[in-house]
Amino acid sequence: MPNTPISIANFYSVNHSKHPVKTIGILGGGQLGLMLAQSALPLGIRCVFLEDAPNCPARLLGKVYSTEQFDEFAKACDTYTLEFENTPLGSAKVLEQTVGLFPPAHALFIAQDRLNEKNLFNELKINTVPFLAVGTFDELETACDKLGLPLVLKTTRGGYDGKGQFVIRSENDIKTAWDELGKACETAPLIAEGFINFNREVSIIAVRSKQGEIRYYPLVENVHHNGILAKTEAPAPNVDNLTEQAQNNIKKLLEHLNYVGVLTLELFVTDNGLIANEIAPRVHNSGHWSIEGAVCSQFENHMRAVAGLPLGDTCIVKPSVMLNIIGEYPNISDVLALDGVHYHGYDKEERHGRKIAHITVMPSDSEKLTETVEKVVGLLPNKLGLL
Repeated sequence: MPNTPISIANFYSVNHSKHPVKTIGILGGGQLGLMLAQSALPLGIRCVFLEDAPNCPARLLGKVYSTEQFDEFAKACDTYTLEFENTPLGSAKVLEQTVGLFPPAHALFIAQDRLNEKNLFNELKINTVPFLAVGTFDELETACDKLGLPLVLKTTRGGYDGKGQFVIRSENDIKTAWDELGKACETAPLIAEGFINFNREVSIIAVRSKQGEIRYYPLVENVHHNGILAKTEAPAPNVDNLTEQAQNNIKKLLEHLNYVGVLTLELFVTDNGLIANEIAPRVHNSGHWSIEGAVCSQFENHMRAVAGLPLGDTCIVKPSVMLNIIGEYPNISDVLALDGVHYHGYDKEERHGRKIAHITVMPSDSEKLTETVEKVVGLLPNKLGLL
């Protein structure tokens, strides 16, 4: 019999017939979708995407449907997931009620509104900063009196990477903050959050299977600049006394939401323990280190959970540091010339304030981690938040 080339479609149908899921549809086509698709390929799973940006990063690894092609997208896959919490809730509910969406649409509903999120934290007895809903200028003045200054005024919907926020430090800022954010009250109230003194920012990522099994990644420490994540250290140093509280908090959320997939909980470290900031119902920037730094990455574990496959080991291979490339690319040859440096480009055009790539530093000699990170930072055009 002659050797006949096997098409990708035939490869899946012939050799992967025992897979419960062959194609996963992803709502969104950004770099998270790209990395999810990369992790799915070795599992014998392909991905397609719902995304209106034709040059999105995920186009490199699968077909991209526009929102005008939603019906076609909805028929193309065995199950669905998402890569961005601002995914339209209506689309998510349609998919959940037909083929299946993981995580559930209710988790999206909670994460899309900061008031819903904070109220759920309170319901589950997860510590938060004091907060108040703000729908009018008078209510903002009342919130400033009750919570005290400084405080942070935020939109309840749509903000990410520091967008939709204003720090009110004095009475002179109140009117300015309202002028900048008050228009958002036409569709949803704002939220005023009391300021807290925190030592550092950490996050915990966990994954829950369809059978209810939960596995936790270690706490990591995050450094932000202007609301954008600049650096993640994995594992976070000196958090042995905080790990149990962090795991208990995210476990409450996963079980209450009947969640399937990867969930991220961002936290502040204070003298009195952990304060919850927000959740992300998806794989997260603070987990990018796990591609090389964990036995099974957050991306692979998310796809395993969505596909109904057994979860992978979340243990760290060795300590690592993830650096975001923001705005401008470095010389990739210079970066890769360093030992233990892993580069991930997103095929995005350079733009101020835009995440366009990340680097994970994980040298063979862990004692040289700090030294290697300093060398990498020295090669980056944009060092904001890294020095």
